[in-house]
Amino acid sequence: MSQDGHRSGGEHDIAEDVKILHGMGYAQELLRRMSGFSNFAISFSIICILSGGINSLGQAIGGVGGAAIGIGWPLGCLVSLVFALGMGQIASAYPTAGGLYHWGSILGGRALGWVTAWFNLLGLITVLGAINVGTFLFVVGAFGTQLGLEGTFWHQVIFLALLTGSQALLNHLGIRVTTLLTDLSGYLIFLVAIALTIAFLAYAPAIDISRLWTFTNYSGAAGGDVWPQHSSLLMVFLLGLLLPIYTITGFDASAHTSEETVRASYNVPRSMVRSVVLSAVFGYAMLVAFVLAIPSMDEAAAQGWNVFFWTSDAVLPAGLKFVLYVGIAISQYLCGLATVTSVSRMIFAFARDGGLPASASLRKVSPTFRTPVAAIWTGAILAVIFTVYTPVYTTVVSVTVIFLFISYGLPIALGAIAYGRTWTQMGPWTLGGAYRLVALLCVLSVILIFVIGVQPPNDKALWITLGFLVITALVWFGMERQRFKGPPIGDIIRQRQAEIAAAEQAVGETAGVAVGGVKQA
Repeated sequence: MSQDGHRSGGEHDIAEDVKILHGMGYAQELLRRMSGFSNFAISFSIICILSGGINSLGQAIGGVGGAAIGIGWPLGCLVSLVFALGMGQIASAYPTAGGLYHWGSILGGRALGWVTAWFNLLGLITVLGAINVGTFLFVVGAFGTQLGLEGTFWHQVIFLALLTGSQALLNHLGIRVTTLLTDLSGYLIFLVAIALTIAFLAYAPAIDISRLWTFTNYSGAAGGDVWPQHSSLLMVFLLGLLLPIYTITGFDASAHTSEETVRASYNVPRSMVRSVVLSAVFGYAMLVAFVLAIPSMDEAAAQGWNVFFWTSDAVLPAGLKFVLYVGIAISQYLCGLATVTSVSRMIFAFARDGGLPASASLRKVSPTFRTPVAAIWTGAILAVIFTVYTPVYTTVVSVTVIFLFISYGLPIALGAIAYGRTWTQMGPWTLGGAYRLVALLCVLSVILIFVIGVQPPNDKALWITLGFLVITALVWFGMERQRFKGPPIGDIIRQRQAEIAAAEQAVGETAGVAVGGVKQA
């Protein structure tokens, strides 16, 4: 309390957050201590331009060369930005963990909410797999000789199990630990990206700006067989958009940690948009510098997936290169750490409403650590299993972008239909009438992402997506349609107040407010 007897600003903000959460029928079981910066940092860490921006470079350079960065990167980032804007509008109105599922249910009914949840869940599991596979490939390329690590199947499986397991353990230990590390990750990504930009420009053999808008068809052997031979330069360019679209994703983490964020209605939408914009800008500077530093574009494209290491070896001094590689590897590890946080909160939220098998266990929050322990380890294990089934990195990436962006697009499209009709109460962060235009752009973008995501050599992504849709339909109509009730609404929210009080008491949240992890009198 302040000296005048009123709540301090932090206490008042959290009390308002808890009141909003109670109004949606949920208890404050997770520890609400994330600041606006921490909420931004978790999305910025998952986007991590030092992860997808480096590990997927072959998809761009091995397609149309420098224009894939000069023109393709900003275009792909705009695609991600329109989704962040649309999701921000909904997140401000409904700031809950596992936000997309909740949004889909409220705006379009429990069936579409359930479908949204499954797409988002699989997208988060596959993005965790893709991030950690990318980390493995980077570590092999950067330090494989020194560590005796090779890019074999079993080396990958063992590495991923240990890597993902350690990330799950740190998440298990509490949001204080993960918040500290993701805050650090935010600063580290800025620092290393700036250092890479300066280093590539400083040691570039020559500067040829025209590379940034020069299109060359490097499909087939000329591009290291990253993409099959295509006669259409436009198609090869579109395939290269997977680099920015895959990299600038995962910003839904801000929504998934809504129940741990102070002033969530304000901070969550701002964090999503800010994380996309800053990642786009700093990523563009870094990759433009990389393209300008390439000694020979033809030789670089022929390296395929090895283009980053080939260029770095050619232009950077060994000592500087080692230091930068260490910074990149740490950033990629913290990227995976933040993704475990995101996927576990989504599992927790979906299970809280009975949407998953073993929901009773998956929804439990540890009274000691105030984290959904079962959800954390379940998400980590499933991500490792997925990478065993699809060891090809490009397929993992394609499946990830398809699942995630469908889950982003569904509630946004449903919101456009409900806007001004059944959805009349907006949050404090709103686009106004521009929301419908944003929603239309999101729908068109989902179609584009699906088309480019299932092109060879990633045609397995098509069958994975179709197989998932068939299984989803069978499970929904065969079982969940009768059983699953969706998030609480109307009288059910009022009837839940006793359960809310009991759930908060079980984790020590007897006053409903915690500031900095310390109970306030």
